[in-house]
Amino acid sequence: MHENDRRSRFAEEARAERPDLATLCLLIGAEADPSLDEAGMDAAQIELDRLAGLLPYGLSGPRAWTAALADLLGGREGFHGTPGDYQYLESSLLHHVLTRRRGLPILLSVVWIEVARRAGAHVYGVSLPGHFVVGFGDPGDQVLADPFAAGRQLSAEDAELLVTGATGSPLTPSMLTPADPLAVVSRILNNIRAWAALRPEHSAVALWALDLLLLLPSHPARLRYERAQVLVQRGDFLAGAAAMETYAEVVDAVEPTTAERIRSQARAARARLN
Repeated sequence: MHENDRRSRFAEEARAERPDLATLCLLIGAEADPSLDEAGMDAAQIELDRLAGLLPYGLSGPRAWTAALADLLGGREGFHGTPGDYQYLESSLLHHVLTRRRGLPILLSVVWIEVARRAGAHVYGVSLPGHFVVGFGDPGDQVLADPFAAGRQLSAEDAELLVTGATGSPLTPSMLTPADPLAVVSRILNNIRAWAALRPEHSAVALWALDLLLLLPSHPARLRYERAQVLVQRGDFLAGAAAMETYAEVVDAVEPTTAERIRSQARAARARLN
């Protein structure tokens, strides 16, 4: 699949009435791994279907669904994570996670969500700060599970510890609300962006992650400035300078001092060609 086709499809899916989480994640994977073609994406969807078909029939209630998913995915199928998985880009790519049975909490949660959804569960992602988990059931009867820990069911105290350990702040009810597919995709791309930021040799990864974030219907305008900086870092001084000047026009009305600083950076980027 050509880059333009991938990105057009990503943008179209992101703007659909009901964006398909698995498809968006697989298109992210295709951006990272161009060898992932239509057949490979279909194979990943078929694997999710296969896993859903292994769940018991007639499950009822969030605790039953949580236990069944933990038994299947965390137990028999071996999906889990380790601290070492944070070192690898593959841990953020759905097709690799389906093959390796390893990944970051959010990608393992995507597997759980997609398998459980196909089987008819009321399931959703829960975007706790620092650690993504899965929720089953309505808020009043919510059950949380941690796919990174092979599906360990989380008590209220467990969730509180995860949040305070990551942020130093207490858990608030708003943190337990379901995350919509685009919020999940945005967090995955931000994880990839953060991974690449620590590895300057992977600036190409940072660039495509930013490109995809900018295709989402809602995104911070500052991402355009960050993209311009990555272009300059990669030696594309003219494109980076032009992108900086465009962003400076956006912020000029509210932050003229910032806009002038960015224009100065654009001039410095162009000067590197002389």
